[in-house]
Amino acid sequence: MATLYTRNNCPFTVWPGTLTGAGIPQLSNTGFELAPQAWNAITVIAPWSGRLWARTQCSTSSGLFTCATANCGSGQVACNGVGAVPPATLVEFTLAPNGGQDFYDISLVDGFNLPISVTPQGGSGPNCTITSCSANVNAICPPELIVKASCGNTIACKSACLAFNQPKYCCSGEYNSPQKCEPTNYSMVFKNQCPQAYSYAYDDKTSIFTCSGAPNYLITFCP
Repeated sequence: MATLYTRNNCPFTVWPGTLTGAGIPQLSNTGFELAPQAWNAITVIAPWSGRLWARTQCSTSSGLFTCATANCGSGQVACNGVGAVPPATLVEFTLAPNGGQDFYDISLVDGFNLPISVTPQGGSGPNCTITSCSANVNAICPPELIVKASCGNTIACKSACLAFNQPKYCCSGEYNSPQKCEPTNYSMVFKNQCPQAYSYAYDDKTSIFTCSGAPNYLITFCP
């Protein structure tokens, strides 16, 4: 069993969402509101794999609960088994039972909407350490990848895969291998800002972190 703590260091409210991998029941809490400086705790029974993200600029003005970024489309605060609509900064976990080796990472493969860090609390191993994407990628997002709010502010940055849907950016088709799918100028925009995060599908070497001993994890928004 592990506890995933979430803390909001952003100067605005966020609405975290969770999605459990296929074949495993969803967590008891799949979405919630987190005011500035607030925190929450989610208990996870290992083995478990899934992802977590934060939605921004959410409201019920349309009659349904919707968010400007990372919306899960459930129409409610709870995501109920629906994932984030990209662009979204993702935290991904594979938690092992009986104190085995956990895997965790921050992924910008689906683009970026806000900074995130993951800090293990306890655990051991040479790669059992904080991983962080603390930069505001939105501030340097190439114009062709920008997502803007109705007021004109940049609120998210698309991946090149999402923007152009080409195999060389999506690591699909003939590019569906680490040997064929290499970093691009667009993925390097993300990598230069957040060196520890996945910037494209095969960015494993610098982006996967591991802990043994059943630690808890603190996920911080806007670290």
